[in-house]
Amino acid sequence: MNINSILQIVTIGSAVLMILAILLQQRGASLGAGFGSTGELYTTRRGIDKNLFEVTIILAVIFVLSILVGLILPVVK
Repeated sequence: MNINSILQIVTIGSAVLMILAILLQQRGASLGAGFGSTGELYTTRRGIDKNLFEVTIILAVIFVLSILVGLILPVVK
């Protein structure tokens, strides 16, 4: 395996995991939202919600960095 194929696997893997992490976040999806109420109440993130938020940010950074490295890598060769 060369570096380009590893970089593609990292990009696709981080994209899929980031999509899953975003979909797992339930911000503002309360019972009242289903009946037309906005249900907007600011609360601090705690526990698994905070961890999931931080993992989403890390995956986004990995995704962007892998794309930037993929763009710069052919220029270096």
